[in-house]
Amino acid sequence: MINKVWDTVLEKEMKKDYFKNLGTFIKKEYQTKEIFPPYKEIFNALRITDYDKVKIVILGQDPYHGDKEAMGLSFSVKGDVRRPPSLRNIFKELYNDLQIERDQNDLTDWAEQGILLLNSVLTVQKDTPLSHKGQGWETFTDNIMRYLNARETPIIFILWGGYARSKKEMITNPIHHIIESAHPSPLSASRGFLGSKPFSKANAYLEKDGLEPIQWGPKTNLNRLDI
Repeated sequence: MINKVWDTVLEKEMKKDYFKNLGTFIKKEYQTKEIFPPYKEIFNALRITDYDKVKIVILGQDPYHGDKEAMGLSFSVKGDVRRPPSLRNIFKELYNDLQIERDQNDLTDWAEQGILLLNSVLTVQKDTPLSHKGQGWETFTDNIMRYLNARETPIIFILWGGYARSKKEMITNPIHHIIESAHPSPLSASRGFLGSKPFSKANAYLEKDGLEPIQWGPKTNLNRLDI
């Protein structure tokens, strides 16, 4: 389905009854309603960042529900789509942390470097947040977290907000690292997200583990900027 190592890792998962029921539900939803992201982009996070390439996980809750926003990567939007408030605060903290300024809202370059931009729920009805909650996606993505926890090479789990932090109990392997804070939403960013320096912390962990640090800036703008 994904044509990656993920297919082997998730082979048994995709044969389970809950996943088959989820597939039936999702197909009907796409046939009868306006659902995001586009059907072919549902598994973009897994397709771009393969199981054995994951260095960092940034966990979101469900996709953006506005027109043309969701693209299968948590917190990311395409091209000229207006920058969502949470992403605006993510970039604000990136600049405060590493003096890197991004003009690209598409985070595909992060995914290509090994950042799994995973939402807990992978689809949503237009203008109806959490509309696909409780249909099976959480079981699927929770098990993805467990499969990653079982890996024998270190992974950094970045957990923003109460929902993402509730998944911490699945990260039991002591080789992994957890970076957690408040959510970047304007409702909570000032209560612990801004100033948390997740980007420099993540790179410090990667370097400690002998892995290549992430270039957080876009490919056309990788240099730090003077304040």
